[in-house]
Order: sequence, then structure tokens, then C-alpha cells
Amino acid sequence: MLNIVLFGPPGAGKGTQSEMLISRYNLIHLSTGDILRKELANQTQLGIEAKKFMDQGLLVPDEVVIGMIGNKLEKNLKSNGFIFDGFPRTTAQAIALDNLLTKKNLAITAMVSLKVEDQELIKRLIDRGKSSGRTDDQSKEIISNRIKEYNLKTAPLKSFYSQQNKLYEIDGFGSIEEIREKVNSVIDKL
Repeated sequence: MLNIVLFGPPGAGKGTQSEMLISRYNLIHLSTGDILRKELANQTQLGIEAKKFMDQGLLVPDEVVIGMIGNKLEKNLKSNGFIFDGFPRTTAQAIALDNLLTKKNLAITAMVSLKVEDQELIKRLIDRGKSSGRTDDQSKEIISNRIKEYNLKTAPLKSFYSQQNKLYEIDGFGSIEEIREKVNSVIDKL
């Protein structure tokens, strides 16, 4: 089973590459945002619990998110694997995810991290903001803050997977096809 954490700063191309990986390797997409919305819509116990936090403007606790991921894993244990999108974001979340996967006799195969220079990220996000209408992609100041937050709080997660010899860093500069070839080259060797 192939279980990939696709990682990188905002604008690195995770969404684009994720779609191609799902198609090529027939993986189940585990987006915490999508899972949360589905649990809320279906009014599951975990969805109801998450809503209590969201209604107060609070982040949904890791244990609730892990529970939702566990449910999704359980429903797809016979799949080719999973691609984790937007989770984990912290070392505590990575440890919780590893513990959950271990209980199901699974493990993360690799973290594929896309590296892109900050100035290129800003350019990509501004361009995306023009076509998507996303307001968080239209201000250089907001984009710079998002990148700074990523570098401070999320990027250190790479060392967690590096210590497990599961970190594969890929230069995320180039055409979509060039980056896809680099990503596929790494994954095909796993």
C-alpha cells in the first residue's frame, strides 16, 4: 500500500500534483477539509463534535480530526493507498497519524516535499488569485504571511519524516509536467 504525504508551502503545486498522483497510482484522497465537511453534512458523531468547536471559532482538535481520518481509512482498507492533503501539519499530528496507521497495520510510505523559492510562490499565488478570485491569493502581504507561517510552524515537520528516512524533497520549479516527472520518478522507486 502506497501512503503519501504531499507537502509544501502554499503555491508549491500540491493540489495539481495531488490530482495526478491520485489518477496515476489509484490512491484515495484524504483531504482533512473535505472529510470535515462530509462529517458535518452527514451529522456524524465526530461531525457534531467538530461543529461545537467551529461554532466557537476554534480549531477542531487533532483527536477529532484523527478520528475522522480513521473512519475514512477504515472504509478504504483495500485501496492501493492514500494521499494525505493538508494533514499532518505539526509533529504532534504526524505522531498521532503514525499511531493510527500502526493500529491498522499501515504506515506512511513517504513524504514528498515540493521546494519552491518564496518569490516564485508569491508570483504563482498572485496569478492564481487573478483567475480564481480567491482573496487570500490577491495580496502580497497576506501571501507573505502565509508563507512565513508555513516556514515557522509547518516546515519543521520535514525533520520528523527525515528521521524516519521517508522524506523526499523535489525541486518544485518548472512546468507542471516536469514536476510531475520528478515526483513520479521518486514514487516509482518506492
